[in-house]
Amino acid sequence: MGVPAGTALATLPEGEPLYNVTTLDNDIYVLRWKESEQIEVFDADSYSPLRRLTIPDLEGFADMTSCGHVRCLYVSDYINDCINRVEVDGAVTQWPVSDGPCGLSVSATTHNVLVTCHDVCAIKEFTHRGDQVRTVALTDDVVNPWHTIQLTTGQFVVCHGGLGDPLHRVCQLDTDGNVVQSLGGPPGSADPHQLNVPWHLAVDEQEFIFVADHDNRRVVLLSPRLEYLRQVLSRDRLKWDPHRLCVDVAKRRLYVVENEWKDGEFAAGRVVIYNI
Repeated sequence: MGVPAGTALATLPEGEPLYNVTTLDNDIYVLRWKESEQIEVFDADSYSPLRRLTIPDLEGFADMTSCGHVRCLYVSDYINDCINRVEVDGAVTQWPVSDGPCGLSVSATTHNVLVTCHDVCAIKEFTHRGDQVRTVALTDDVVNPWHTIQLTTGQFVVCHGGLGDPLHRVCQLDTDGNVVQSLGGPPGSADPHQLNVPWHLAVDEQEFIFVADHDNRRVVLLSPRLEYLRQVLSRDRLKWDPHRLCVDVAKRRLYVVENEWKDGEFAAGRVVIYNI
């Protein structure tokens, strides 16, 4: 008999606040708010620490993702307005991205990098070498976008909404950035379909979508058509606020970044690994 879905398999060491977790080959990469050795690498089977990588001059910690096709990591820096490409051997190159690069993902079909530019409400697409492919402007009702993923249809899914915004939603967009359908509305917690600062997304091989519903302190699962399915992790199963998500499709694992908010800032972070 296998491990039941939703079982916590491991917790990586607590420490400085975290800005994402991703997997590549059989390693786990954790981005931690530090001046050096910001990326901590763990074995995906034993969870034992392997090595640390440094990104020089990293200031505006925003997000991290990986690409198995070209075998590298990408880290966004919203203060220096750039994307850092980090090789598995630790070599770092970067390219400029104006307009506050925030959330990152990699297209499963083109292997291009999708950068959610929070300040101008746009999605910018780059090749793995940093050549810009296009910019997709979001409609006026998609305010404060945090993260974008692309479905195999070419359509986008974006989560948006910050403190004081009238709409907190996960939206499916066509290739021109127009909203096709959405889940959410005014922020709240009275109804399971309400969201409150949906901050990050992850998708499995069937394109079911996991959402880090930050201020409701939960993780929810949506269908590829953004139908609410269930609460994957409730408030009582999380120690702190869910900040970032990653799905390892091959191992059927959900990685959840939790950060402690204390005295107006992030104080500590950890990664909890669940079976899905």
